[in-house]
Amino acid sequence: MRKLAIITMAAAVSACSAGSGATYAPSSASARPAPPRADTFKPPSIDRAAGVDGIIGTGAPSLLRRLGNARIDLTEGDSRKLQFAGASCVLDIYLYPLQAGAEPVATHIEARLRQGGAAADKSQCLSEVETR
Repeated sequence: MRKLAIITMAAAVSACSAGSGATYAPSSASARPAPPRADTFKPPSIDRAAGVDGIIGTGAPSLLRRLGNARIDLTEGDSRKLQFAGASCVLDIYLYPLQAGAEPVATHIEARLRQGGAAADKSQCLSEVETR
């Protein structure tokens, strides 16, 4: 019985390794995804909430001058996220290019309370971040 189990396991391992011939290539931490091709570009939706119009359409350099250093500054592909914190809230600003190859600009804003994470008023949080 034991010999049969060993033969069965050996056959299973052999079958798994004989498969597709695909090889594993670890990804490079410095590899960046290619920007989307112009023919596949889809423009982002734009946040039209009241009180955020001074931010929407603004690029990262202007936002950083206005709001100070971001707590988090993430870039993924052609998009970027800047996060700022006030005394009671956290403000996330999402930047996307409005056309293929363009620099990303603020298109969406989210605000939440630091305690509990409930949604917060965007314009009030923006004011709080600006005065810190």
